[in-house]
Amino acid sequence: MIRRLAALAAVIVLAACTNSPAATPTATTASTTTPAARTSQPPSSQPGSTNPPLDTGPDRLMLEPFAAGLESPIGITGAADGSGRLYVNEQVGRVRIVDKDGSLRPQPFLNISDRIVSGGERGLLGLAFHPDFARNHLFYVDYTAAGDGHTVVAQYRAAPDGLTADAASERILLTVDQPYANHNGGQLAFGPDGYLYIGLGDGGSGGDPHGNGQNTNALLGKILRIDVDGNSGDRPYSIPDNPFLRGGGGAPEVWAYGLRNPWRFSFDRETGDLYIADVGQGSWEEIDRQPSDSKGGENYGWNVMEGRHCYSDKNCDQRPYVMPIAEYGHDEGCSVTGGYVYRGTRQPDLVGVYVFADYCSGTVFTLQVDEGTTSPKAVAQTDLTISSFGQDDRGEIYAVDQAGGGVYHVTLGG
Repeated sequence: MIRRLAALAAVIVLAACTNSPAATPTATTASTTTPAARTSQPPSSQPGSTNPPLDTGPDRLMLEPFAAGLESPIGITGAADGSGRLYVNEQVGRVRIVDKDGSLRPQPFLNISDRIVSGGERGLLGLAFHPDFARNHLFYVDYTAAGDGHTVVAQYRAAPDGLTADAASERILLTVDQPYANHNGGQLAFGPDGYLYIGLGDGGSGGDPHGNGQNTNALLGKILRIDVDGNSGDRPYSIPDNPFLRGGGGAPEVWAYGLRNPWRFSFDRETGDLYIADVGQGSWEEIDRQPSDSKGGENYGWNVMEGRHCYSDKNCDQRPYVMPIAEYGHDEGCSVTGGYVYRGTRQPDLVGVYVFADYCSGTVFTLQVDEGTTSPKAVAQTDLTISSFGQDDRGEIYAVDQAGGGVYHVTLGG
């Protein structure tokens, strides 16, 4: 998933940033407790920090416990159906419902644990609801298939009340071969254009040995864009006006490339800009931004670049690549978890701020994107393994703690 997850002290914990796919974790072991009241204090400045905090944006965030009792949650989203529910995908293969009062429903919304392989960086990795879910009841998941370990993107249908889904309604849209067990990506999200965006890592191992990141004919190491409401030839979907659709030179599904493992991307619901958190190899974590008027085809540099730095060739020509808007070094963490630009109403001082975190250190960062500030500012230090952020229908931001099984509401606190 985000990097390499390994079993450590009965908790799935992110492995250290090394080139070995079987490296022993060196990241701090996360708390295994269920959610309890925790004060999230801003960390002190660290000597040698690549991007020192700037005096802009909030100085403090709180992660307030909202729900508990989940098993290895790694994704969270609303369904934009007016219900106020949150849907959480558990890595083991279930989707659970958290009601708007924070109670966890005992019956899973969907259970496909019998058709996936879970553990490490595999499992039920992504969940997205059709923009017209309230009418058509369709939603989409990304999972690692049992047996061959390949990535599957599939459509399912929910009951009209949105409380359960039919596992037998599966319609597979896309299957992608995975050469290794890590760097699967897995994020799914519908863009403002109504198309489904799919994040795929470079296929794994270390250093992108197959060169997938820079190979535009490969689906790995990419953000894909497809139209789930159409079909074309032998595809159960159609291709929008993507950069390689007509001119050749790449797979028609490819929207952006040069990514190592885009562990969570999101659209700013006000501007339409796309924010991509790409996990680094051994030194740098990065945040990329694609403007809303993009025609696609951006090359974010991997495996020539890692962050703003040459990786495969220390004297590389950086001009062909889109540089990240922000990065941080491994003195501050080792695996970025992408978040969201806040556009809700309950935290007015947080509007226009991109919130994200580091999985290994538990540090929560912000970027004041409405003011053009793109140096990460550390605003909270937690003992959580923050595997994902998500939004409810009102634009409020939540985080999930993979190890502790909790859901947290991101607030400015007192």
